Amino acid sequence: MTSLRWSRTSLSAVTAAAVLFGLTTEFAAHAPPAARQTDRDKAAALRTRGLDFGYNHDYADAFATFKEAIAVDPDDTAAYRLLAASAWVRLLLEQGAITVEDYLGQTRANLPRRPRGGELDQLFHDSLTRAIVISEQRVREQAGDADAHYQLGAAFGVQASYVATIEGRVMDSLKYARRAYREHERTLTLDPRRKDAGLVVGMYRYIVSNLSMPMRLGAYLAGFGGDRALGLRMVEEAASYPSDAQTNAMFVLVLFYNREDRFDEALKLIATLQRRYPRNRLLWLEAGNTALRAGRAAEARAALEEGLAKLATDARPRAPGEAARWRHAYGATLVLQGEVARARTELEAALDGALRDWLRGRIHKELGKAADLEGDRSRAVASYRRAESLCRADGDDTCTKDLKALIKNGYRRGVGR
Repeated sequence: MTSLRWSRTSLSAVTAAAVLFGLTTEFAAHAPPAARQTDRDKAAALRTRGLDFGYNHDYADAFATFKEAIAVDPDDTAAYRLLAASAWVRLLLEQGAITVEDYLGQTRANLPRRPRGGELDQLFHDSLTRAIVISEQRVREQAGDADAHYQLGAAFGVQASYVATIEGRVMDSLKYARRAYREHERTLTLDPRRKDAGLVVGMYRYIVSNLSMPMRLGAYLAGFGGDRALGLRMVEEAASYPSDAQTNAMFVLVLFYNREDRFDEALKLIATLQRRYPRNRLLWLEAGNTALRAGRAAEARAALEEGLAKLATDARPRAPGEAARWRHAYGATLVLQGEVARARTELEAALDGALRDWLRGRIHKELGKAADLEGDRSRAVASYRRAESLCRADGDDTCTKDLKALIKNGYRRGVGR
């Protein structure tokens, strides 16, 4: 996994993962001090509740709660931003981008784009526009206030994510990302204790350090810094810092730790998130996939079976292609455990529901492994070649690299990927 090549789309994808929800103490003006503090306290409690709904994927409740926070304190820039972020995440799930796998190895910006101008789009734009207007006014009036710069940077971070992931305009998103980076650097200059501001800065430093030299130079010229170790440490500090952005930083670290092959740490974070957000069934899919990357079949199977039980009783809408993701992961686990017949059933069902070529390629890769375990080398090679074509077409470099070895050497349990 350390050989992954990060493109501009990878950069925007991780931006998306990193700015789901940023939340700190808010500013409210034009009210007597006691009343202002009461409103701020009420709004803060509502924001916390809204975040809990959001991370549990209860979006209607999240929307309603953030709107209630806005009604309590109309100058609460974070409530507007979080409402916009909730709409964005809901739109992202509607595209079918639901796990770390969407951001590891797949480098083409070819997610299906939904029609623009719907209710969620309008909610996003109205809310975020208000958040930016309030934040910019506050920065003008209080240029030396660290939190003012934090709030403005967080708003532009959400803007960057939406433009890159929902609209698919990766290059256009960079101007918003650059503004978010600069505002949070300014936050840290004014108050180095604000480790939550290190989330966006650290994230970009880490990403830029993994770019090719020409792209890294371009990022430097655009105003982004590098340094992989520093970037990762800043995100880790944000994940340990007691703030409302802490959960967000943990999600980012799950992605980064998977990329670094630090699976124990990724699984520990996922377990913490599962305890906090038990209604977010995708955390069990994430745990299963992470355990699979670590080669831990029994651990992956336990996580996936628990998640599949949740899925079976969850009446909420599924993301497009979600069932195929579960069946692919479960089928891959069964291949790893040598249960070939059951694995083939799961994988063939996954193939019917897969929406992306990289996923179809990975399913064919597992079908090839199953054929190798059955001793049918010609069928295995045919599956591998089909998988290689699909993965290469969708820019999945990790899968393509694995397949070269499988075509040449075949698969045996515990050997190969």
